[in-house]
Formats: sequence, C-alpha cells, structure tokens
Amino acid sequence: MKRTITLVVNGEEWRIDVEPNDTLLETLRDRIGVKSPKVGCERGDCGSCTVLLNGRTARSCLVLAVEADGMEVTTVEGLGRDGLTPLQNAFLEENSFQCGFCAPGVILAATELLRENPNPTEDEVKEAISGNLCRCTGYEPIVRAVLRAAGAEEKR
Repeated sequence: MKRTITLVVNGEEWRIDVEPNDTLLETLRDRIGVKSPKVGCERGDCGSCTVLLNGRTARSCLVLAVEADGMEVTTVEGLGRDGLTPLQNAFLEENSFQCGFCAPGVILAATELLRENPNPTEDEVKEAISGNLCRCTGYEPIVRAVLRAAGAEEKR
C-alpha cells in the first residue's frame, strides 16, 4: 500500500507516493529525477549513493523512502545551486576524478567533514572518505583537493 511522503530535495519540496519497500535512492533517481546518487553495490559499501539527509551523510540505498519522510535531502546538485563550492573547485583544480561515478558521494562526505572540521588532517580526510570507493584516480588527488579546500569552506 502506497504512502504519501514529503521530502525537501535540494531546497524543493516534493510530496510523492512511495511503496513501503522503495528505497530513498530509487525515489530520488526514478521518481524525482535526481541522478547524482548512483546505483552501485546496493548494500552501502561503495558510497556511490551517498546523500546528505538532514545534513548528515547517508547511504540512500539503505534508507527506505518512508524513513526519510519529512527530511531534507541534499545531493551534489543541491550543493552547487549558487555555483561551485570551494571544495568542488578544489576537486577540479586537483583533477581528482576521471569517470565521476564516485564524485558525488566523495564530495558530500568531504562537505560533511569540512563543515564539522574546517581544518582536518590528512588522516582525518582519509577517514572521512573511507566509505567511498574510487577505482579511477586513487585517493591522493581526492585527499589533496579536500586539504586544499580546507579553510576555504569556512570563508564561504
């Protein structure tokens, strides 16, 4: 039996009917049309489906849409509504991605880190992004980008 839920996705309110077993990832991609959270491992291991749920990172493949009722969802599209963030610019400057499959999840994990700790150490960056798998560039340019953006995020 479908249930109507309300989500605020990237600042826009959505009232949408979902099945009890619909995941937040399916709802975002298939019903709302937000494509940056990717379908990866579908068990929370790879981080490609990462979103910010009420400001905290969450694996949207592991969250039922009904569990997110009334919550605010931010994807990478929502971060850049007013232009690229200093973190996103740092990723570009460091050439941190190749295929981009992991990019949205990594950027959201790093965004959460920099919001909570504007000046992280290299080890803290590695820990923060450890749940996001990248198979293209490795992690060195990603870590450099986060450290480059550190400090710049708090000035924004």
